[in-house]
Amino acid sequence: SVVFYLGTPRLEFMQQSFSSLLLHTSILRALSDEGYDTPTPIQQKAIPDVLSGKDLIAVAQTGTGKTAAFSLPILHRLQAQEARGRRRIRALILTPTRELALQIDESLRTYGRHLPLRSAVILGGVPAGKQIKAVRQHPDVLVATPGRLLDLYNQGHINLDQIEVLVFDEADRMLDMGFLPDVKKIVSHLPTKRQTLLFSATMSSDIARLARQMQNDPVKVDVTPKVSVPTKIAQQVLFVEKNNKRALLSDILKDKGVLRALVFTRTKHLANRLMKHLLRQGITADAIHSNKTQSARQKALSAFHRGHIKVLVGTDIIARGIDVDGVSHVINYELPHEPESYVHRIGRTARAGTEGTAMSFCDAEEVGLLKGIERLTRVPLTTVENHPFRSSEIAELRQSGKAVGKPVQHRRNGRSAPSSRKGSSNAVQEKPRSDNTPKFGRRSRTVR
Repeated sequence: SVVFYLGTPRLEFMQQSFSSLLLHTSILRALSDEGYDTPTPIQQKAIPDVLSGKDLIAVAQTGTGKTAAFSLPILHRLQAQEARGRRRIRALILTPTRELALQIDESLRTYGRHLPLRSAVILGGVPAGKQIKAVRQHPDVLVATPGRLLDLYNQGHINLDQIEVLVFDEADRMLDMGFLPDVKKIVSHLPTKRQTLLFSATMSSDIARLARQMQNDPVKVDVTPKVSVPTKIAQQVLFVEKNNKRALLSDILKDKGVLRALVFTRTKHLANRLMKHLLRQGITADAIHSNKTQSARQKALSAFHRGHIKVLVGTDIIARGIDVDGVSHVINYELPHEPESYVHRIGRTARAGTEGTAMSFCDAEEVGLLKGIERLTRVPLTTVENHPFRSSEIAELRQSGKAVGKPVQHRRNGRSAPSSRKGSSNAVQEKPRSDNTPKFGRRSRTVR
């Protein structure tokens, strides 16, 4: 039998079960199979509004279960309203990265395993043949990155005129990566009468503008905590001259206490150079960034996940949307320009009740970036005094508030990277969970 949503009073963060949200019994069965019984705050708040057909802006830390907050009610809606005639794509989920697209598709298959619904994922970086074949099977839900979606649409392989629900996942990241022109083109091909859901880790003026353009009187849900850095992450700063960073990195990674590490750089080229440097030092490593093919990225992630390599070096593309357990250390070889990116990066460690260490290398040109991070997190990073490449001069700059040299200008596609947006909320990671995230069910992880 189908359970229809009739409306229930909102319970602000009270303990609820998924059954109280009146989801389809087959969805509840799948959740039970996975050991999930209690929704997270974003799920408690968002699911009733999505089920009632309202447009929604949801702001929450990554890692708090946003994927389930939209995928569960979408599956319920599609099952309750059976397709008329032949199958067609009725729900479209847009996401900025290939890794996140694959994870969303995996979640849809998990939660919908007892439903006669199909999902498909299309993304760039791999041959399109299998994806075209999957689309021809008329999936109910399509998960896509914008570029490949437009490509296949323009070739006539995809029909979007029956979309009932549109989801923007990681909308802030999508705008940062320059997808807005593609997004506007995609939306122009969709029915004007639809439900539009916008999920984001931050609420900036850009996000608000996107909502006004593409939504109709949306409900806003915001469960972003004031402090979004898990308390079990030991946050450390190491003051070091720029030309000593490589030697410091090698010294740290050779320590037996570093079991599995993510190393962040600002550029793809530096990520490649560091990976080669580590290999020469006898440290197993690989690099991951947007220039890598999808198969190469998946291979690197798999090797890291299986423990075949100790270190994964990458850009902020791995700061969200990947799920690897057992990361003992996150190392910011270069500090990010946006403080929010720092929070995303370090959220890769200290998950599921474990502890982790976040080390940030800071040279003279990055002292200002360090201060921005500390203002955002409201937590001063602990100075490591006893490392062999410590620069007392740079440490003194932190106290004086002065910096030397020109600020580092990271450029993307010939343009300077966007500065931190005023009024933006901070956030942690997508699928990986923070220790502030409520645990429930028989597993110490949230429903993503």
